[in-house]
Amino acid sequence: MKMLGLLLFSLFIMVGCSGGKELKISVMNPALTDRHNEMVTVAWNAVSEKLQLTEGGAIIVVDSADNQLPYQILYQGNETPVSIIFPVTLKPCETAHYAIKKGMPDSFAIRTFGRYVPERKDDFAWENDRIAFRMYGPALTPENPSNGVDVILKRTEALFLDGMYENDAKGISYHVDHGSGLDCYKVAHTLGGGGIAPFFHDTLWIGGAYSSYKVLDTGALRTSFELAYDSVPFGNKHITQKITVTLDAFSQFNQATVTYDGDFESFELAGGFWLHNEMGNIRSSQDFGYIAYAENASDSPIPVGRTYIGVIFPQGMNNIIQHDAHLLGLADYVKGNTFTYYFGAGWSKWGFDSDEAWFDYVERYTWHVHQPLILNYQ
Repeated sequence: MKMLGLLLFSLFIMVGCSGGKELKISVMNPALTDRHNEMVTVAWNAVSEKLQLTEGGAIIVVDSADNQLPYQILYQGNETPVSIIFPVTLKPCETAHYAIKKGMPDSFAIRTFGRYVPERKDDFAWENDRIAFRMYGPALTPENPSNGVDVILKRTEALFLDGMYENDAKGISYHVDHGSGLDCYKVAHTLGGGGIAPFFHDTLWIGGAYSSYKVLDTGALRTSFELAYDSVPFGNKHITQKITVTLDAFSQFNQATVTYDGDFESFELAGGFWLHNEMGNIRSSQDFGYIAYAENASDSPIPVGRTYIGVIFPQGMNNIIQHDAHLLGLADYVKGNTFTYYFGAGWSKWGFDSDEAWFDYVERYTWHVHQPLILNYQ
């Protein structure tokens, strides 16, 4: 009996020690503005090693009051996890504390989604609980599409892209708002609402449809994917482009990273948006690196409010110009480098009651890009 008691006591100690393992994380907001539901990224190997996870082991993320937070494990197109993300809300200069530990997670809403849409001429479409977008695929090539971004306006937190496409196939047009949103943004052969292209010999070299796609992650808090363009016009020749787009829950903005390859050494990149037929309101900062635009929603048979677009270059812009009916920010690109920028959109019927509200959001978002959250974990 004495031996059995010692064994049970040892087992209790082992279970207690194992269950007590957790990765403690402190997150500090260095900005003088609030951060709302901004994603924190923690390397998966730090989590796995600290918790001594086995395959299939369940985990939870909690705040300092032991309330569970939603999270998503990211694979970035790999078979094994790369990182984990969860949202935090912080006041200016505030530090908050979190932990990742073993446990059974609560059920949380799925707030992002993206997929290849073969039933609509190879669109690649994606959304979160705030906004939606699409880019054009190979089946649309005969119609001379661009590598520009189409904006799909939403006024619901629900994911609605699948339903939008299904209804359109039944004759219920997604160019009309049936209560959740619509696609009223005209792209044609332009950069649309946040595309990017080489700017060379005073010419904006807009590309065509993507050649191939790869979904990297899609889930509760983040959707990311890669599009490849095999034949981007560049003067009298062609080069290649890859763009990786990431959209987080709660955000109006995508992060995009682009790389180019081919017969060149360097050129200027132009990121921006089509001004359509009449000039709207603009706010911009060359040094700070953003351009923001507000206009009447375009390509719609009835008035549907104001469309808002923004583009951010974190490293600043060489120049901001109006060119070929576009507003463009310019920056240098050197072969072999990766260029990161942000593009996003909003709607006057969902979260922004004025042009100034959108401009303030873009400026605040730019501040947050320049002042990322500061993480420490142990």
